[in-house]
Amino acid sequence: MRTNVDHADLAEPIRSAFGDRELVASERLSGGTAKGVYRLRFADGGSCLAYRWHRDENYWPAQTVLAVGPLGATSSRAAFLDRRERLGALGVRVPELFALGGTDLALVEDVRGGSLEDLLARDVAAGREALGRLRDQLHRMHAAAGVRPDDPSPCEEIIAERGRRALAEAAARVPVIAAQKERLGYALSTRLAAVEPRSRWGWIHGELGPDHVLMSSAGEPVMIDIEGAMVFDAEWEHAFLELRFHADYPLLHTVELDPARMALYRLVQYLSLVAGPLLLLDGDFPDREPMRRIAEWNTARVLAEL
Repeated sequence: MRTNVDHADLAEPIRSAFGDRELVASERLSGGTAKGVYRLRFADGGSCLAYRWHRDENYWPAQTVLAVGPLGATSSRAAFLDRRERLGALGVRVPELFALGGTDLALVEDVRGGSLEDLLARDVAAGREALGRLRDQLHRMHAAAGVRPDDPSPCEEIIAERGRRALAEAAARVPVIAAQKERLGYALSTRLAAVEPRSRWGWIHGELGPDHVLMSSAGEPVMIDIEGAMVFDAEWEHAFLELRFHADYPLLHTVELDPARMALYRLVQYLSLVAGPLLLLDGDFPDREPMRRIAEWNTARVLAEL
């Protein structure tokens, strides 16, 4: 049976961060797949978030077939602390850290201005102003000269392998993709063959949708779910940005993009967003309907690439 965070585990980090501040309630927020996020409410009306990296919070299979190289690396507190430091050094706004607890807890800022997704829906002008600020942060990331590990596989090879694995998983679960498996495999191969070598990379978030950007009280975009940030091709980021930001995507232009990489990465993003949600639904992930919709939408996108 999965367990939620225990109030007893929160006592020490709360005391370390806030002294005698009284905790009156904790609520697990929905949507997380690899860590638990809890809103902690205090008697004085304030709040913070508790991040918990624990096996009971992680709904991914123990051996995630879509984890290729740095893609899908295990989410952990150590990864969060490292990426928070590295992105902060680039001028990227990330949640403030208040305290650590035990081996898997962190108390962080509760950014209460709502998501960028909500802001774009209710106030187009304010949303577009926020997009401009987000673009500036992304440009600093994508233009930074990042260093990848010694003798790494080329980014395009990593993405192509991710695509092959995602295609196999999607075809095993979705009949219309199974019927086109050979054509899709050929598309992956030909698109990979068209990519020229590269020796310069920047920092990317890896899964930056408008729901992974929160707005501070000062109107600053704050990136969350940063554990997967890495030095990689900016095209992998942009294939996801264009998918999630739709008509607003042109406002997030940062660096010059390689069309051949975009063609390959776009197809692999779509395949991943069919296979990933369906892998989660093989288990006991609770928010099931959104995952089904994501898989359905991206099935249509995959077929449209043929």
